[in-house]
Amino acid sequence: MCLNIPQDFKEDPDCDLSLVLLRMVEREEKQILPHKESVEMVNLGDENEKKEVKSRTCITGKTRRDLVELLLEFRDIFAWSYQDMSRLNTDVVVHKLPINEGYKPIQQKLQRMMTDILLKIKEEVKKQYDAGFLLEVKYLELVVNIVYVPKKDDKVPMCVDYRDLNKDILKDNFPLHHINTLVKMQRL
Repeated sequence: MCLNIPQDFKEDPDCDLSLVLLRMVEREEKQILPHKESVEMVNLGDENEKKEVKSRTCITGKTRRDLVELLLEFRDIFAWSYQDMSRLNTDVVVHKLPINEGYKPIQQKLQRMMTDILLKIKEEVKKQYDAGFLLEVKYLELVVNIVYVPKKDDKVPMCVDYRDLNKDILKDNFPLHHINTLVKMQRL
């Protein structure tokens, strides 16, 4: 039997496959893949200072012109750098973690990283430090590692490993049922 040729194993009397294996094959066929859509870059700045946003290529004609015109009109609303974000009003934008009172801080072991990744992370940390988002802490109670998540444009978003902290955060009254259901389905 050649497996390179597509076959219907359900109707083959010589093939004795278990129901579990058939379900696994069906689930593999129905796997949801990320939608790859073609996009093009639209520059909202000038030649000296690029302020690029991505636009879907399927938008054509008047809709596309209206969208670009709208983006150009409100381009000062976007935060193009960390320095732009420093002007945000903290009465409007505040992030707090609702942590259980009896929580003991956990110090994670420092993870070693490759040199090229470490240089990108240092550059990103310097940008955020210069913008005033990060402060130097002298007496550490909680140490969490940075997780490197590369993006297609070689930028390094600052992701932090909060798995230990997540165990002690108070759960809200509005859990994301859909996400919990998807996680349970992945385990089946």
